[in-house]
Amino acid sequence: MRVLVTGSAGFIGFHIARRLIADGHLVVGFDGMTPYYDVTLKERRHAILAKSNGFRAKIGLLEDKAALDEAVADFRPDVIIHLAAQAGVRYSLEHPEAYVSANLDGMFNLLEAARQAAVKHLLIASTSSVYGANSKMPFRETDRTDWPITLYAATKKAGEAMSHSYAHLWKLPTTCFRFFTVYGPWGRPDMAPIKFTTAIDEGRPIEVYGEGKMRRDFTYIDDLVEAVIRLIDAVPEAGKPVLAEGVEDSLSPAGPWRVVNIGGGQPVWLMPFIETIERHLGKKAEMIMLPMQKGDVTETFADASLLTALTGFTPKTTVEEGVKALVKWYRKEVRSLGA
Repeated sequence: MRVLVTGSAGFIGFHIARRLIADGHLVVGFDGMTPYYDVTLKERRHAILAKSNGFRAKIGLLEDKAALDEAVADFRPDVIIHLAAQAGVRYSLEHPEAYVSANLDGMFNLLEAARQAAVKHLLIASTSSVYGANSKMPFRETDRTDWPITLYAATKKAGEAMSHSYAHLWKLPTTCFRFFTVYGPWGRPDMAPIKFTTAIDEGRPIEVYGEGKMRRDFTYIDDLVEAVIRLIDAVPEAGKPVLAEGVEDSLSPAGPWRVVNIGGGQPVWLMPFIETIERHLGKKAEMIMLPMQKGDVTETFADASLLTALTGFTPKTTVEEGVKALVKWYRKEVRSLGA
């Protein structure tokens, strides 16, 4: 199978591309290498992928329609996994224009390229942030997502809606998946798991927002990859919803389009998560307790029943196991290099 992965130098894209290569598929990675965080980390991820003959990198921005069209036309992918985006909730408060260009203009270009290529399945990364001010727990795919509280969430919600229109108009089979606080080796340095691990190890204080009174449905990267790989074969078909007791399918009545949560449905309080990092590092954290930041939510909690019904898989890695693996990687790849 030929798979185009956008955002292949990013945290999640790297892991998904590596798994696809290991499974014997041909992968083209399309990435803009933007400096949202240290580009060196992105280059190291791509260098690992480039060791395989099954991988080829194409450097370009989603906003560059000609470059994206060329990459898709040259490769002729069977499947596109679209992970590239301007990420980060807090960054959207300071640089909103980056989200409009990458997540809206870029999404349009990606949809056009996928339409022209007539791919068998388009898979698009969304986020649990689209649930916004929705307080109903756990979050189910059929819940309302009309109250985004950051521009980041609004652009990801818009991307879901844009892809639905293409699925309807052009019969383009599309699955959007909503990620829930993904963490693990090679993770983004701007996210709490890596930030906390690095600061605690270096003896620097960590900033704990909401005074630690927050819960997150932490999803270990290997679980997320397994879910995405299995969803490739779960191609949505109009008029053929999942028929399983207790499962509400998000399949559209207007086309081959579906949205799926990827989370374990086991939210963990932030303070025990920090304590787990402390235990595996063998060091105590110095904490600066701060109020909730604008754009944050107090809790994320996935209903994973649709994912399980579609794939037979539910994320199951415990925080204890996941943090242990994260710290092991950190000691080998970050601390040892002085990065």
